[in-house]
Amino acid sequence: MFFILSKTLGFFALPSNLLMAIGLVGLVLLCTRFRRLASWLVVTSLVLIAFVGYSPLGRMLILPLEQRFPPWNPSQGPPDGIVVLGGAIAPALSIARGAVALNESAERITATAELARRYPNARIVFSGGTGSLFDAPIEAPIAVKEFEALGVAHDRITAEEQSRDTIENAVFSRLIAQPKPGEHWLLVTSAFHMPRAVAAFRAAGFPVEAYPVDWRTRGPIDATKPFTSLTGGLSMTDYAVHEWVGLLVYRLTGRITELFPGP
Repeated sequence: MFFILSKTLGFFALPSNLLMAIGLVGLVLLCTRFRRLASWLVVTSLVLIAFVGYSPLGRMLILPLEQRFPPWNPSQGPPDGIVVLGGAIAPALSIARGAVALNESAERITATAELARRYPNARIVFSGGTGSLFDAPIEAPIAVKEFEALGVAHDRITAEEQSRDTIENAVFSRLIAQPKPGEHWLLVTSAFHMPRAVAAFRAAGFPVEAYPVDWRTRGPIDATKPFTSLTGGLSMTDYAVHEWVGLLVYRLTGRITELFPGP
């Protein structure tokens, strides 16, 4: 029930969806006696969509998330294992086209393959079922094939196919990895997603070292840089708000013990 509720409310929590919904409500009300309210809603929707789309708001919101965990320091010694979270593959598109289709988070896959070559003794756990409310292909088997195509031996990879969200990523990955005291495990995911992911893994009792990838900004230098396309700003704002809301909901429901975990 929590999963269904979170996905449903999460849809409307995204700024792009919320602002569009406001505009659509306004258009519907234009046909009623509430024309003044309708006009106000339509104008407000358009103004806010333009502001969110072109202003630096998305970068300002995502920067604290990306800056929270620095790049991993290899001087800590070779890892015993690597957990990589799903979200880099479009399963339905991959199956339809008969070829692995990577999305904008592709570095989760490519960075892990590089780590696998650099540390040949490290175990690899790919955690990714399906986060869709509807029947959708599972990501993990496709990821395993892609890792093999990138030169990673099949017997080094364990696919976790049950998880539907970040909390389940952590819980099921721990059951598979069975980390021993003193072992070093890396967690590979997008930099903006790392705070929520680390919080989930800590709550599950799985100590991991952050290996952020898929950066969306260059750093503080981008804080005031506007977007040149409407979709660029809306997309980044959606990503950032999704993470901030996710952290808040996880904390309020007791699923994590830290609102904004750090190193």
